[in-house]
Amino acid sequence: MPQDARLASRLLSCLEREILPATEHAVAAGNKIFGAALLRRDSLETVLIGTNNETACPLWHGEVHTIKLWHERLGGRPGPGELLFLSTHEPCSMCLSAIAWAGFPSFHYFFSHEDSRDAFAIPHDLRILAEVFGLRPGGYRRSNAFWNGIAISDLIAAAADRNALQARAEAIRAAYAQLSARYQAGKEGNRIPLR
Repeated sequence: MPQDARLASRLLSCLEREILPATEHAVAAGNKIFGAALLRRDSLETVLIGTNNETACPLWHGEVHTIKLWHERLGGRPGPGELLFLSTHEPCSMCLSAIAWAGFPSFHYFFSHEDSRDAFAIPHDLRILAEVFGLRPGGYRRSNAFWNGIAISDLIAAAADRNALQARAEAIRAAYAQLSARYQAGKEGNRIPLR
């Protein structure tokens, strides 16, 4: 299996079997649908799964909370260069900065900023990019001196067997749509400032 297809398949498996079940528990506790994982670059073995935990602290977005857990549970080891950072959603400006500060050279993401706004009714990331930085959706540089941001959809598009991968991606989208509906139905009862 070519490299893009192998990587896309493994990232989809991590989303399907590991991040999504953890996110179901996080949403049941009143948190948003964002999550992340750390995988070993060499073997693609999962090292750690994290989810949004904004009900405990509004800064604990999926990516930031995962970085926090990585340092608490693993003492920051293995190092960021040995790990692949997977985010369910394209990171917000805070999470992009956290990924840079933590030293991760790249990250992969499943849903785009526009998906967060349009499919999930969580527009805050794009509002902050526009209001604070004057950027349109996705207007930041995905390749820069700190990291490279890679959409899983680009890996799928480059894969020879993209139809099977695309079918899995659509099933993941459907599962997240159901989780989003649950979050939206119950969000008024939580204490997250930007719901």
